Amino acid sequence: MQNQSFVNEFILLGLSQNPQIEKISFAIFLLVYLATLVGNMMVVVTIFYSPVLLGSPMYFFLAFLSFLDACVSSVVTPKMIIDLFYEKKTISFECCMTQVFAVHFLTAVEVIVLAAMAYDRYVAICKPSHYSFIMNRRLCGILVCVAWAGGFLHSIIQIAFTLQLPFCGPNIIDHFICDLFPLLKLACTDTHMFFILVFANSGSICIVIFSYLLVSYGGILFSLRAHSSERRYKALSTCGSHITVVVCFFVPCILIYIRSTSAFSF
Repeated sequence: MQNQSFVNEFILLGLSQNPQIEKISFAIFLLVYLATLVGNMMVVVTIFYSPVLLGSPMYFFLAFLSFLDACVSSVVTPKMIIDLFYEKKTISFECCMTQVFAVHFLTAVEVIVLAAMAYDRYVAICKPSHYSFIMNRRLCGILVCVAWAGGFLHSIIQIAFTLQLPFCGPNIIDHFICDLFPLLKLACTDTHMFFILVFANSGSICIVIFSYLLVSYGGILFSLRAHSSERRYKALSTCGSHITVVVCFFVPCILIYIRSTSAFSF
């Protein structure tokens, strides 16, 4: 099916229609964005310029994850902050599609990197004597390439679905960014099948990775049963930050998709 879009730009409703709230939001989000950007880049620079840290697979993945987090923030936040100055918030069709692709690409890569970090912790705790042999530079490079490839495959499928949709009338997106589910509501065609395909694509990668994370940490907990409480505490403390990141990443993601699904009228 050819794309029959006649929409050149979309209008974003943004976070609020109240100018006072938008001014407060501008200050808050600008500070948060700058803190996020500076914090992540400090992690990257610190690890990159420390041969000891860079040689550790866990810190290598952490630097990569911090870089990705800074990129994801930069895809969405600057445009959202600038829009807080304007009453009419617009985004061109091309920029909207680019934003959809970039967000899904980078977040999918992040998810796969989190899985790679879980595997690193599993090997470090369950097979400590083989850790250096298994988690070598070659494997770390392969895992990073798999993350890039997986993220690209996921996002190219999503954007391919979206580009097939005809946008010929309404162009007001009830969001502060271009996102798939609000865009599906604007399409001038029946989008039920597209909704199912998009949801299945996003849901499948989340379910697979989240299940893998549960299995990895289940294996870690099982292997620690025979160890002393001190060894268990030391081992689990090395996983605490990773578990926190996983929870902070997946819980909002699940809630957003549940909300989007319930809001989509069949």
